[in-house]
Amino acid sequence: MDKLRCISPIDNRLYVERPLATDYEIQNALSTAERAQLHWASVPLREKVEVVRRAVALLQQKKLELGEEICWQMGRPIAFAGGEIDGFAERALAMAGLAESALAEIKLQEKDGFLRFIRRVPLGVSLVIAPWNYPYLTAVNAVVPALLAGNSVLLKHSAQTPLCAERMVEAFIEAGLPGGVFQYLHLGHRDAEQIVIGSDVQHVAFTGSVTGGAAIETAAAGRFMSMGLELGGKDPAYIRADADLDYAVASVVDGAFFNSGQSCCGIERAYVHHSLIDEFVECATQLIQQYRLGRPDEKATTLGPLVRAGAADFVRDQIDEAVQQGATAHIDDGAFAMDQRGSAYMAPQLLTGVDHTMRVMNEESFGPVLGVMAVTDDEEALRWMNDSEYGLTAAIYSSDVETAIALGDRLQTGTVFLNRCDYLDPQLAWTGVKNSGRGCTLSSVGFEHVTRPKSFHLKTIV
Repeated sequence: MDKLRCISPIDNRLYVERPLATDYEIQNALSTAERAQLHWASVPLREKVEVVRRAVALLQQKKLELGEEICWQMGRPIAFAGGEIDGFAERALAMAGLAESALAEIKLQEKDGFLRFIRRVPLGVSLVIAPWNYPYLTAVNAVVPALLAGNSVLLKHSAQTPLCAERMVEAFIEAGLPGGVFQYLHLGHRDAEQIVIGSDVQHVAFTGSVTGGAAIETAAAGRFMSMGLELGGKDPAYIRADADLDYAVASVVDGAFFNSGQSCCGIERAYVHHSLIDEFVECATQLIQQYRLGRPDEKATTLGPLVRAGAADFVRDQIDEAVQQGATAHIDDGAFAMDQRGSAYMAPQLLTGVDHTMRVMNEESFGPVLGVMAVTDDEEALRWMNDSEYGLTAAIYSSDVETAIALGDRLQTGTVFLNRCDYLDPQLAWTGVKNSGRGCTLSSVGFEHVTRPKSFHLKTIV
């Protein structure tokens, strides 16, 4: 029997092993989900909301245990790992609070002799394919709105974080969710694609690489199904001349290096007004040097390993190539004892002298490196910020709100930040442009992607 094997980046030992679902188990899960959805759709919304609230409470009670599992599965420092459960709760409860208004009937202007309204009805079965980097936070974006809207959900989690799928489903079942409404399946890529190709699944939410998203689109060709794709990113920050520099440095550095740079909307490139560039680099370098690279199960660690050695070497290659092309590296990786090629433990790095011909500035890194360029004005900053195949978020640091909004209107991105970065507000739509994907999660708009409109046009006869 084929098995899923989670190798912990902490020590390269086998942490979790699970059998992959058989063809029979996959078909049984699909059939069960279809039957369960018919009943779940008729359950009053207030009862659905209460199930979500109870599930959140149950997961929060296990925050320390779940944080330890996150640490061992994907390498986030234990000091921060449990915070993901708090984020899960924030988003899930926000969706529960928005559900009544987001799913309410749309009433039309009265018309003599007619009753007209539009309802949002569930799609059916939703397949959620979630990644490892934020295993609860990414999954909740699609799972909770789908359930609240009356869909059933099949969750396929990354092979790196299988326990997260199991724990989520366990919590919802313990919270009173009827059997079959929310299930997990441990699957290989082929079986996941086959579900998209040949089953009655009506919605797919995928978070992952551009290549993976393209494979999902190919598999869904001709199915006319609803689809949400959150794919790659190369998110920029612009530090204007009027920015609070100390604040901007702290925010950008955290946005670039938290979770070892393995964040969907992490900052990977910074454009700094030329009048601030020297001070920015000096302050950022000092701050980066304070990170402690080490085993993530040790409380003092602030920078853990990347998910695997190959991912770290990919980023090292980008850095080495940039330096060979003329970039300057400002961090002495020798000061980080655990850093070595072939290891998942990698020192952080800040580069100047970079340009957009270098891979480190145009190719997603997903690791602890930040390229910094000086710019002369807003126009040059906009040109470089938009010079990317991706468009998930973009951050501006400035004291001028009106100018920031005007610049934001011209940015090719799903979210514009001012004086913050690397954060999802669940009240706002989470979406991307270009190769960062399509569709939307979170906010009231997110419910539109897990439902379909159904019009009622009733002529009354007296």
